[in-house]
Amino acid sequence: MNSSTNSCRDLFKKLNILPLQSQYIFSLLLFVVKNRDLLRSNSEAHNISTRYDSDLHLPIENLTIFQRGAYYFGIRIFNHL
Repeated sequence: MNSSTNSCRDLFKKLNILPLQSQYIFSLLLFVVKNRDLLRSNSEAHNISTRYDSDLHLPIENLTIFQRGAYYFGIRIFNHL
């Protein structure tokens, strides 16, 4: 079998290493948890009782560069959990 088509998933599991995508998501979640005091929940942002009151409030930004950043994307992933 060609070595370029072999999967390294088993090696990651054996060495207890997260793949790159998982490391990125994990670091974003750590960023959100460590900076929780700087973020507002939806219940703090408005007075209307909704299903998503406990979720973190996403800032309204139309710039794609901001939406791809750690601050915005970290909140989105945290709310998705």
